[in-house]
Amino acid sequence: MEQPVLLEMQGITKEFPGVKALDNVNLTVRAGTVHALMGENGAGKSTLMKCLFGIYHRDGGTIKLEGKEVHFKSSKDALENGVAMVHQELNQALTRSVQDNLWLGRYPKVAGLMVNEGEMARRTREIFDTLEVTVNPKAIMSTLPVSQRQMVEIAKAVSYDSKIIVFDEPTSSLTETEVEHLFRIIDMLKKKGCGIIYISHKMEEILRISDEVTIMRDGQWVATRDAKDLTMEEIIRLMVGRELTNRFPPKTNKPGEVILDVQHIAGKYTRLKDASFQQRKGEILGIAGLDGSGRTEVLENLFGAMTREGGTITLHGKEIQNRNPRQAIKNGFALLTEERRATGIFGIRDIKDNTVISNLKGYLLGGICLSEKKMRQDTDWSIQAMHIKTPAQHTQIRSLSGGNQQKVIIGRWLLTKPEILLLDEPTRGIDVGAKYEIYQLILDLANEGKGVIMVSSEMPELLGVCDRILVMSGGRVAGEVDARTTSQEEILTLAAKYV
Repeated sequence: MEQPVLLEMQGITKEFPGVKALDNVNLTVRAGTVHALMGENGAGKSTLMKCLFGIYHRDGGTIKLEGKEVHFKSSKDALENGVAMVHQELNQALTRSVQDNLWLGRYPKVAGLMVNEGEMARRTREIFDTLEVTVNPKAIMSTLPVSQRQMVEIAKAVSYDSKIIVFDEPTSSLTETEVEHLFRIIDMLKKKGCGIIYISHKMEEILRISDEVTIMRDGQWVATRDAKDLTMEEIIRLMVGRELTNRFPPKTNKPGEVILDVQHIAGKYTRLKDASFQQRKGEILGIAGLDGSGRTEVLENLFGAMTREGGTITLHGKEIQNRNPRQAIKNGFALLTEERRATGIFGIRDIKDNTVISNLKGYLLGGICLSEKKMRQDTDWSIQAMHIKTPAQHTQIRSLSGGNQQKVIIGRWLLTKPEILLLDEPTRGIDVGAKYEIYQLILDLANEGKGVIMVSSEMPELLGVCDRILVMSGGRVAGEVDARTTSQEEILTLAAKYV
């Protein structure tokens, strides 16, 4: 028996200056089902959801919720009418507690005046118990890892008792265990009759949990199919409009002599306790580990973004300090951070400014002023080389899709011509076609003799791209494996060594 329609979006259009983001898009979501929304970065998925959620005002089309036409003027309006959204880019009050973030804007009150702290704590515990969330409600949000902050955001969406819940790349920050936990929550919501809209680039997830799949390309609807009738190859063909036979480019790099020697580095006030390894010329070194294992801290330590408590870093036979990022950049290091919105982009600045910001000395004319012409030329190169979808250089970077923002940041660092490129989750929230392009760029850098160190939560990515994989556990190096001969089981065993 076919489930009743909860949400119907018909003929949705949305234009921004210089670009038609949505062109007559349709979407129908039924009660008790998971409807996946797929497409390349810039296809219009998030824009469509923002039109639904009241963040953007649509230029045309109709939205019906349970058969009744709705016009949400804000996200608050959408939430109060049963539509919730878990955003890909977390937007939280980081200096406040978990429970404050959960009830922000709708605190339980005493006599309509004072916040009822006891009632707020009780409701938070009730929701967390139902969802099996183990986060401390009193913890300050900034002290939590990204994965736990994501689970808080999911709990917040569920707490509205919504009819429609949109998940935008919900597993991009989650470990495998947390992904399974999320799927249990989604299954529970389906049984309650909720309609789930699930945006993800991870096709294994889509084929596993979805009932229906809608695919978009260049702001237009392409197809809606039953998930059971789709294969990974068919999804890719519909998304990119062409065949994409391999997920990873062939490994053509040949690692040479050791260029980087890291011995017993440890971070002050962080999880990193002891890490030693070597990096070879032209080698792609992966770093695996569970959430909280110290993966990110290794990169931050090398880049001078954290205070080092001990250890040495030797580059080309010479010991270097990298006490801060400025010194690290001077020594030929570049870091693409895990959270692009918080630590990667300058949201209100345009693409040109975000592209050239790390290489400003290279544009000085006579040591006095910047060459606008050279900056525009380099930005053009970056846009073309990285296949960034944007109407113009002067477009604000925050108006781009997450994947295109990531490409801008990678282009920024390539302009500094780094010796060692540090990548923390470089393909998070990026579609399959763009992932291949980034993998090829990483391989090209390795072929040029650069050293690439890459942290990733996606095991197939590490195995498909890297030459060696360093496995972190409990702030220490638990082991080192050859990517050609190892297995996911071996890596996960090492990852649990010091837990």
